[in-house]
Amino acid sequence: MDDEASPLVMCRRDERGVVTLTLNRPQAFNALSEAMLAALQARLDGLSGDKGVRAVVLAASGKAFCAGHDLREMRAAPSQAYYEALFAQCTRVMLALQRLPVPVIARVQGIATAAGCQLVAMCDLAVASREARFAVSGVNLGLFCSTPGVALSRNMPRKAAFEMLVTGAFIDAGEACRQGLVNRVAEPGELDAEVERLVAEIVAKPRAAIAMGKALFYRQIESGIAAAYEDAGRTMACNMMDAGALEGVQAFIEKRPPRWPPPGHG
Repeated sequence: MDDEASPLVMCRRDERGVVTLTLNRPQAFNALSEAMLAALQARLDGLSGDKGVRAVVLAASGKAFCAGHDLREMRAAPSQAYYEALFAQCTRVMLALQRLPVPVIARVQGIATAAGCQLVAMCDLAVASREARFAVSGVNLGLFCSTPGVALSRNMPRKAAFEMLVTGAFIDAGEACRQGLVNRVAEPGELDAEVERLVAEIVAKPRAAIAMGKALFYRQIESGIAAAYEDAGRTMACNMMDAGALEGVQAFIEKRPPRWPPPGHG
């Protein structure tokens, strides 16, 4: 049972506009129950239009980052209609991460399996503890991790992703970094400091440029190369007219540090 007195997804915001969302179902390894998915969706929806947000860190309490879907809940009332609705709910959450206009960083302190591994893959960036491990292990139960495979195959080389999907085997944090699933690996005691280093690099840049760039980054991945270049050219032209870019270029010309305008000015 979940503790009703404690939110399933905790939210903390610092003075820079960096928001930390923490999955808070440690006794169930932060499994993505329907209630957990709904709570995470509500948090993401609340952030999507907030122009004061600069970055989001997705963290988790307890030993595990996320063990995937709640299998007990999934078996309680099996029907194809129920499963299709559940996976559609999960997909909405995953896409909401990508559609946020600011970078989302996964802070992975423990295991991330199945839809939990998908969650890491759908974040824009990921920093993992050296103790973290990753798997899409549904195949061990006769359930191919099809939806996690969509995210995994967009992060890792095809053969590496497919091997994880068909074997269900775990990879460690070092291998996850080598294969592109995570950006950085830190010792457990240095995880927060490494996340902060990445956050600091992001919030030092103009929000408008990052928002335009993130949206374009994902659009062009799904496009043919000619369409991608056309879209990228339009985006860069719009970006150049933003006050932040105009100031940045002028600062470069004048050989001085840029004085970034506050978000929303352009």
